[in-house]
Amino acid sequence: MTNLFSDDNSSQGTDLQQAWSNVLKRLGPEIPSAWFERFIRPLEPVAMRGGVAMVNVPGRFVLEWVKERYLSNIQSLLSDELGGHVVIELILQAQEKKTSPSSSVAPLPIPSEINNRFRPSERFSFETFVKGQSNRLAFAGAKAVANDPGTKYNPLFIYGASGLGKTHLLHSIARQILDVNPKTSLVYISAQQFAEEFVNALQNGKIDQFRRAQRSVAVWLVDDIQFVVGKDKTQEEIFHTFNYLHSLGKQIVLSSDRAPKDLYLMDERLRSRFESGLVADIQMPDTETRCAILLTKAAQERVELDHNIAMFLAENVPGNIRRLEGALTKLVAQASVENLPISLDLAQIMIEQYYRASLLAKPGFNQIVDAVGKYYRIPSDEIRGVSRKAPIVHARHVAVFITREITGDSWKHIGGLFGDRDHTSMMHGYTKISEMMHQDKDLRASIKMLIRNLYPDA
Repeated sequence: MTNLFSDDNSSQGTDLQQAWSNVLKRLGPEIPSAWFERFIRPLEPVAMRGGVAMVNVPGRFVLEWVKERYLSNIQSLLSDELGGHVVIELILQAQEKKTSPSSSVAPLPIPSEINNRFRPSERFSFETFVKGQSNRLAFAGAKAVANDPGTKYNPLFIYGASGLGKTHLLHSIARQILDVNPKTSLVYISAQQFAEEFVNALQNGKIDQFRRAQRSVAVWLVDDIQFVVGKDKTQEEIFHTFNYLHSLGKQIVLSSDRAPKDLYLMDERLRSRFESGLVADIQMPDTETRCAILLTKAAQERVELDHNIAMFLAENVPGNIRRLEGALTKLVAQASVENLPISLDLAQIMIEQYYRASLLAKPGFNQIVDAVGKYYRIPSDEIRGVSRKAPIVHARHVAVFITREITGDSWKHIGGLFGDRDHTSMMHGYTKISEMMHQDKDLRASIKMLIRNLYPDA
């Protein structure tokens, strides 16, 4: 297989184009088609220099939009496809000045146009969702909602780390409902998209139109609700939309990367409403479930995959389901390029080449604190600081626990990292989190997810 990080520029162009094509295929189902066609499709990869991929962007607005919302995700997917860490450099292309209104860029579609075009991804259905102990309740809740929307488990709140199947379940609900009755009025929207469309509607005097598009529905599916944390006006709009739909018995399904009680800075009225129905978590799957997911994926792709090879990948590929499926894609591609059968030996070579080193590299203290701060939406400086506010103290104790677990450093050294705190306070924080994890499965799952995500390829 070509080494994309060598100096052989002649082959990098072709490899980059193929990898980019694969990224678009993987990214497409996760982004509303209107946004994908306007902002993602026009991006053009032009060169690969070392570990930097040069990507042309047709305008500054598109550049800023991509950079703020999807750049990190695209970089992660491209790195996975190319088998090494990649940094994307967005290059602004010179544009001719528009001289007439008729030549201007078409306005963004109004919300109703986007929602009416929503079609569940062909890849996502209840039949292709692999059930296991880690997701059993979430799957059962989703099936119940799809079978009889608006009457049971309303709202349904599904939470878990990225890449574990939340979006799969939301698409499955939509697919089954639309299969039974294609005329069902249904909205599927990400919280980030909701916030953007809400602001756009306010700016353009179309707030009534926006509200009609969101509220004139029988089923309202909102993905990644955590993204409205800190957006007061957007939370207020979601609050009123939620109340309106719920009062009419319309089905509401929401997803998040954490439980409602852990959505710090979220309006308490919203959190209480999120908890009023069924709250179901999806945890990191066990090895057997990961193996079953690989075998299901292979069957979908018409790839012959031996059970022993699937189990080996399940045990040795770190990270979430997307990463696991990416490893299978990489293995199939490598076998095809080298004209070899898919074998355990080839899988072992791939693991050593792409995943083993990342598992051995320990993240540093600053990475740990930054990850915890990002998860709890608390500035890293406050976690290191002296504040005694309960949410900050909790995040600080979590950071102490993870630091000790990963680094194994002495309590005195860890205390020094947290601003020369006494070693006994570090021990207290660690012990408190340890005891809480025994009682709180959500906290246990959150910390497990944070530790996994701290590794470069996890």
